Amino acid sequence: MNLDRGKSLRKSFLICVMIGTASIFTGCGFRQYERVEQTGGVGIEMTSSADRILGENSDNKDSEIEIQIDQAGTQTEDVQDGIRIENETVMETEEESGADSVTMLFAGDIYLSEYVLDAYQRAGGISGVLDAGYRREIQNADLFFANEEFAFSDRGEPTADKQYTFRLPVERAAIFQEMRIDGVTLANNHALDYGRTALLDTCETLDQAGIQHTGAGENLEAAMQPAVFTVSGAKIAVIGATRVIPQADWAAGPSWTGMLSAYDPSTLISQIRALSQSGEYQAVIAYLHWGIERDEIPQDYQRTMAKQLIDAGADLVIGAHPHVLQGIEYYQGKPIVYSLGNFVFGSSISRTALLKVTWAGEASPVLTLLPGTSASGYTQMLTDESKRNEFFQYMEGISDGICLESDGTVKSLE
Repeated sequence: MNLDRGKSLRKSFLICVMIGTASIFTGCGFRQYERVEQTGGVGIEMTSSADRILGENSDNKDSEIEIQIDQAGTQTEDVQDGIRIENETVMETEEESGADSVTMLFAGDIYLSEYVLDAYQRAGGISGVLDAGYRREIQNADLFFANEEFAFSDRGEPTADKQYTFRLPVERAAIFQEMRIDGVTLANNHALDYGRTALLDTCETLDQAGIQHTGAGENLEAAMQPAVFTVSGAKIAVIGATRVIPQADWAAGPSWTGMLSAYDPSTLISQIRALSQSGEYQAVIAYLHWGIERDEIPQDYQRTMAKQLIDAGADLVIGAHPHVLQGIEYYQGKPIVYSLGNFVFGSSISRTALLKVTWAGEASPVLTLLPGTSASGYTQMLTDESKRNEFFQYMEGISDGICLESDGTVKSLE
């Protein structure tokens, strides 16, 4: 994800496949961990979208059915090269003539559940939801982006036969502002829980709050538009899409409100290619909703699609939906972070992390994981050295071809 897109990228890609327990000595130190065999090619899937939606919903049945909500106490219109860009946020932190570096933070699923709201209320503000460590990292970053796993609306009816439906009053968008969220993807299996009117209310609420959004809209053209940020002269596009929806008509159409569906990834691939080839962006980032809940191993289609998106020009691929962390790997020198899990949710799944992406000039991007725990609506950074090392060892074990430094920096073993 070099700022100078004219520089050629390394084309070699080394896959280290090790089965059983392996000992690897690198600059990241000596650790023992389980390796996960990588499978799947980079072919195009031919099964119809509707068939795949019906089949995979048996694995993601009732969406959140495996998420046990924590019952514990609360812790205190421009047109460029044929690409229509509806919104753009300019975020200048240094002189526009050129920044030494750009820092972005990415979070996984955010849902302002009753446990999160209780924690917020008890503390009288965002300090009840995020600890000082995470708040400091967010404040110091140029951009903070996440997956919004609900609708902002006071209208609509809950989707029939769906066990969990998530909606918040529009005034709760103020919490997103307190969290300093700059952008979200709405391409997921909850933003349409209360229908199309509520989805459009969500888009309007975010617009009024000054928060960029991508992945959903009044029609397919709107849904496929990226969130665009200009950070110290560097223009960054983030595009959201989902491969987890409860029914086929949640996918946006030419005159149909909905989400950018990736069951057939051709539209997403074409849009990423157009963004990359336009020459307007120093980074094109894809944020996918995919995978199986509570499964730390990516599905074959996740690996296949991620590589297709990178081949089309994506500089970074990020995922969410499983509610747990999934591994990291590199393809053609570009990182794939399969799932960032829950960040602020109020569920029983405690392990979490923020992904910090930093790059400077022509250098390759530096990825750093900022590990934490989340419980009773409160998310805090891990500071205990032994627990941090345990987290890093866990992430190495579910990843392919990477290791982690003691500060969380991700190193490719290519």
